[in-house]
Amino acid sequence: MAKVLRPVNHDARLSLVEHLDELRTRLIVSIGALIVAFGVCFWQNHRLLSLLERPIHKVLASQAKKGQGLEGEATQGGKALHAVARALSNFAKQLAKPGSGVSPGVRHAAGALVPELHRAVTQVHPGSGSQLTTLGVGEPFTMTVTVCAYFAILLAMPVLLFQLYAFVLPAFSPRERAVALPVMLAVPGLLLGGVAFGYFIVLPAATHFLLNFNAGSFDVIVQASSYFPFAALILLAMGLIFQIPIALIALTRAEIVTTRQLRKNRRIAIAVAAVIAALLPGDAITMILETLPIIVLYEISIHISAILDLRDSRRARPQATVVPSPAMATSPAPPPSRPLADDDAV
Repeated sequence: MAKVLRPVNHDARLSLVEHLDELRTRLIVSIGALIVAFGVCFWQNHRLLSLLERPIHKVLASQAKKGQGLEGEATQGGKALHAVARALSNFAKQLAKPGSGVSPGVRHAAGALVPELHRAVTQVHPGSGSQLTTLGVGEPFTMTVTVCAYFAILLAMPVLLFQLYAFVLPAFSPRERAVALPVMLAVPGLLLGGVAFGYFIVLPAATHFLLNFNAGSFDVIVQASSYFPFAALILLAMGLIFQIPIALIALTRAEIVTTRQLRKNRRIAIAVAAVIAALLPGDAITMILETLPIIVLYEISIHISAILDLRDSRRARPQATVVPSPAMATSPAPPPSRPLADDDAV
């Protein structure tokens, strides 16, 4: 197991069987990490479902208060019934009092009606209309497993990336490894940053716009089987979009493109960013929110590449050497000193 946890040296010579054995071992470790992560996520599946449903719950609850859709109508009806039952219960309590001015028989009947009305008030739940809908018998279980699988991949991503790094990196030269190592170490952080941006910014804006678009003309019922893949695709897309600096810096460090070319093709990059955002699910608001990070990340990549190019140019600059002046070069050198002979003595 120790050889699995560290990469093979670049100078090592492995046979085909040894390469396949290493690949199999790393796949086993990756699958084991996914299984452990899935077990943890399935253990906490209620919290994960609540976390992923939170953006759409706010929109559905707002629609329910306005009486929009079937859930909104049911919620408004439940609230009205609850208010009527509460009013009747209060009225019966007033009639059951000795000083109410009615006959003893009416007071007795009102007193007997009070517990029944109180029981009805406690049993009527107005509801919030914020729950997702499932149609199939096994859909609650399959959707729970799907959500746990999404979060398990995200949780096991550091282990998966390390196993990929350990298997691929030995094939690189020391110079290529110096470029690839920082790149691969930055991948998990940018992935989490993209997922967080999609969860807190893009997903709430997309759900709010789409569910409120002509909501008065439609009965809005959101199915879990359509919402969870939609939310997962947005989060995954934003996580991949945030890998743009990694890809561009790797291309510049490998000398495939230059920083000057990135600056020159800035308009083309903006057009490509708009096309990518248009291909992703969502609306005009979502498209803008997905385009802006691409442009910002592109500019950040240009600045980082320029800083790295400046650092490389400073390292490659030769050290200053002392050049003799022309006067020093033409002046004759002093004769070498010799010991005094006996006849030179005074």
